[in-house]
Amino acid sequence: MTLGEKIRHLRGVEGSLRELGRPMTQTEVIRAMRRELRKNISQAYLSQIESGARPHMTHATRDLLARFFKVHPGFLVDDAEGFQTSLASDLRVQDAKVDSWLYSAAENSANDPALSRALKNVADYDDSRKCLLLLGEIVKMPGLVDHLSEVLGTDTRGAKASNSGQGSTELGGA
Repeated sequence: MTLGEKIRHLRGVEGSLRELGRPMTQTEVIRAMRRELRKNISQAYLSQIESGARPHMTHATRDLLARFFKVHPGFLVDDAEGFQTSLASDLRVQDAKVDSWLYSAAENSANDPALSRALKNVADYDDSRKCLLLLGEIVKMPGLVDHLSEVLGTDTRGAKASNSGQGSTELGGA
């Protein structure tokens, strides 16, 4: 994301926070800066920053904009080539790989319907990686697996126990 894109985004956020229902204009930003911080830059300077005509700004301008938009001054620079602002895309790819592995394991476990169904339930869950990480923590706690199995009324094969009073309903997935 470029510095200009960040400033435009921040004007949008600020407009929302001020309940304008739209991004603040450059002129509104300059007036608000003058009123609230008793300092300002020119609208032309802000326009040059946003358009990329002025790719760098002074330290004082960066600090002023950071104070106005309430962000860290380090945010107000162009992101490095290939920089991603979130890890979500990497985690989605990783979760898709986990899901693929789980579905494959479910198919390979066709001779154990309860296990196959459990693997499919985890794969169908929105965040299967999170499920597996939680399971990893559960098995580390002495007695917790047995306790949960008893509380949930599952037998050792993962099928719902018939004497639980809840019928033969399976434990659901997502």
